[in-house]
Amino acid sequence: MTNGGKSTLSKSLQQQIPNSCIIAQDSYFKDDSEIPTDSHGFKQYDMLSALHMDKMVNVVNSWRRDPETFLRQKGLKPASEIVSGSEEVYVLIVEGFLIFNYRPLNELFDRRFFIEIPYDVCKKRRSLRVYDPPDPPGYFDRYVWPMYLIHRKEMEGSVSGIAILDGQKTKEELLAAVYEDVHQYVTRLKGNFRKNVSHCMRFLPQLDIE
Repeated sequence: MTNGGKSTLSKSLQQQIPNSCIIAQDSYFKDDSEIPTDSHGFKQYDMLSALHMDKMVNVVNSWRRDPETFLRQKGLKPASEIVSGSEEVYVLIVEGFLIFNYRPLNELFDRRFFIEIPYDVCKKRRSLRVYDPPDPPGYFDRYVWPMYLIHRKEMEGSVSGIAILDGQKTKEELLAAVYEDVHQYVTRLKGNFRKNVSHCMRFLPQLDIE
């Protein structure tokens, strides 16, 4: 959800988890000239049609084919270069506000997390942020929040296995909860496939709504 803390959590996770990198949905918005307006004159950014979702899925699949090369292209070093003999489990963190609503992407996820905050907190946080272009008067109440409720209902009706996180908790508490879940998952992977040379894990949380 918008201003839930997804980007902060994703970056913190990347710093804690070896062989991890982030793909952010916000990087795949179409050009502003391609975004339609509704009857109120509001730009319709909070829709899948405002995003190059096919390109985003292609990038995720590029990671799946060769996570080590993908990591190096991002200027990151695999853990095996830092700690000799380390087992290679690669973790991809995908964050965005509609990643669970796009089935071709959602089907790739191993772990799912969704940060939620109440209306008043969300509105206050958004009012404190600077957007380009800036939100026009009434944009949050008449477009952003109603679209969130629509997408939330759609997500709940079609996607299972989502861990709901309380976005009012501290950054440290959120990080600890998600990190522990991912750490246990990675540990299980290593235990199940210890004889293999390398393993790939797709950890794709939706920490958002923006």
